[in-house]
Formats: sequence, structure tokens, C-alpha cells
Amino acid sequence: MEQANPPAATKPRISLAARLLAWLSGLGLATVLLLLIGLLTWLATLEQIDSGLYHTLRKYFDWRAWYIIPEIGGTTVLLPLPGGYWVCALLALNLTLGGLLRWRRDWQRVGVFIAHMGIIYLLVAGAVAHHFSQRGHMRIADGATSNTAEDYFEHVVEVAEIKDGKPDVIQVIGGQYLTDLTGSASRSVSLSKMPIKLEFSGWLRNAEPTPVDENTSHAGATACDGYYLMPKPDKVEAEANTPGCVVQVDLGEGGKPETFLLSSAALEPVTLRHGERIFTMVLRKRLWLMPFAVRLDKFTADFHPGTMKPSKFVSEITRIEDGRQAKAVIQMNEPMRYANLTFYQASYDQLGQGPTAKMASVLEVVSNPADKWPQYSLYVVAFGLLVHFVAKLAGFILARSRHNPHV
Repeated sequence: MEQANPPAATKPRISLAARLLAWLSGLGLATVLLLLIGLLTWLATLEQIDSGLYHTLRKYFDWRAWYIIPEIGGTTVLLPLPGGYWVCALLALNLTLGGLLRWRRDWQRVGVFIAHMGIIYLLVAGAVAHHFSQRGHMRIADGATSNTAEDYFEHVVEVAEIKDGKPDVIQVIGGQYLTDLTGSASRSVSLSKMPIKLEFSGWLRNAEPTPVDENTSHAGATACDGYYLMPKPDKVEAEANTPGCVVQVDLGEGGKPETFLLSSAALEPVTLRHGERIFTMVLRKRLWLMPFAVRLDKFTADFHPGTMKPSKFVSEITRIEDGRQAKAVIQMNEPMRYANLTFYQASYDQLGQGPTAKMASVLEVVSNPADKWPQYSLYVVAFGLLVHFVAKLAGFILARSRHNPHV
């Protein structure tokens, strides 16, 4: 009597959610993401030669850049790629899921898990720096004192009421209310401490006030007092751009609104009158108040012989806070860290000509809550690799001793 073969065992069906989770935590996705990061970094390095560092970083690694189209040497490369920020975010998710789901509960692999967490820590540090860091510069002449830094890129509109020849009340319209006003977009702003209503429009990232005449093209541009804002190509170094916009000012009391051009290249502020009150309005880079003052006691600049290539910049400064003073030295590759701020030696200026000209130090000021996190993450990775090496070595010695008990 023939015996029937038992039915073949059927494989359990894997749900879509489980498949998605396996893909997100898989080594294949991690490999592709690491290759993409390498490709994006290489392309960004090539593109910044023509476009400058700031614009290239914004294009390739800003959180608002979901995808990018590379441009190399002015030629567009028809290769759409995902934005670097989101590639890193997906890699952080992949490493987190992989570490939690795929880690074997084995004491010999504890070091790998620690190193895994160190890499995630590094990616998180980059995200924190991207969203919360600020950068500016402080220019101080020999013997002078300053407690403000100037932002590299953000321009704001400052409206001040003048009393006794000095600004008394100052209100600031931040750059986030201005930079999206391209084309026909406009935005109205009412000042709480002043009887002024402003309507901004026509934001240009780089422009120059230009006289209106028959030899210049200004179709569609708003003219004011015989001038209009002529768009200019972006500077390679974005901090050198001089933006501009149009502002319509309503002082109330039934008067007719007036239109003005605001430009960061203007030498004088716009002056407004409301009865006996006087107001000024200017477009400038945002000023950043420090929690302490810095006095430049001595600045030294050394150059390589026969060149203008710097070999050493040194700023000897005094930090002044609540009446207390502390000496510090800031030089190339040796910044000063204090009160969650980092001061780097960036450059220098010469104020005036001749042997009596004063030198001015240019300090880059950075506020970054994740300033030391990359360093700490490397410590974590190094410690994890050391633990992994020791665990493997111990396992090897134990295995040898079991096989060769007399050795």
C-alpha cells in the first residue's frame, strides 16, 4: 500500500509592515545611502568652486532641499539626486533600526553596538548644528571694545525712533519675513511701539540702486526718486551680496503712503517724520548681542616670506563681563570657547594707510549647541572599537585554551 507524501510546508506570509521594517534596517539600504553621501559630497566640493560655499551647502544639505540637480563648471548634470540632509536622516533611521533589531545579544558584539551608536550620535550632531547654530563675525580695532557680532548672511530691517540725536527705541523685522517676497509677493508689518505700518515687496538677494535712464533696463521694477533696484548675479562669497527690497510706509492720520527703496548698499538710512517724531529705517545685516564684551589688546599678523599668505594671526584679548576681566589668546586653530560661544581667528583688516594705520582683528563667532558632539561621538566610536577588539581577543584566547589545555 503506497503511503501518501505529506503536504509541503508552506512558508509563513510576511506582512508588508515587516518587509518595510526589514528594508529600512537592512545593510543594502545602508550601503546605498553611504555611497550617495560620498557622491553628494564630491559633487558639492566641485560645485562650490563656482557657486561658493554657502550657496552650495544650502543647495546640497539644507533640510528644505528634497532633491538637487548638480551643476559642474556651469554645466547642468541631468542627474536628480536626493538632498543630503534627508539622505543623512534616512541613514540615522537605518542605523537606529539596524542596531535595535539586528543586534545579536552577544557579549562579543557589544563593542560593535557602541560604535554603531557613536555614528548615530555624529549624525544627530550634524542635524542639531544645522538647525540651531548661528555664525557671525566681530571686527575690533586695536584697543577697541565690542559686544556685538554681525551675522554673515541674514539681513534685517531696523526701524529706530531718534531722540536727542540718538536711537531711542529700535524695532527689528527679521530676515524670515523678507527673503520669500520675490515676484509679486508682499507682506504687511505693523510696529507695536511706533505709529508705522510697512508693506514689503520685491526682495532681491543681490541688487544695486541704479539711476533710471533710457540706457538701462528696468521693466517691472519700482522706481523711487529716480532710482530703482537693479538685480545683480549672486556673489561667489554669499556674505558679499547686497540685497534690497521695496517698502511702502503708512504713517496713518489719513496721509498718503510713501514708497522707498531699501538696500544694504545704501550709505544713509531712510528718514521718516510723524509730526514732531523722527524715525530712521535701514536694511543691514543682523546684529548679534554678546553676553560679554571683548577688548582687543594686541593683534599680530605674520606672513610667509615674500607672500601675503598668512602663517599666523594672533589676537590677545580681554573678556569683560559684569565688571570682571579675563585675558585670553585667540589664534589660528586655537579658538576661545566661553558661554556656549566659540571665537575663531578668521581674518584681519588694516584701518587706514601708512605706518600709523591701526590693525583690526576679524573674529568669527559661532553659537552651536552641538559644538563638541562630533568629538564626543568619535570617542564613543573609538571606545566601541576598542571593546570589540578586546572581546574578540578574549574570545580567541579562551577558544585556544579549550582546544589546547596544556598550552
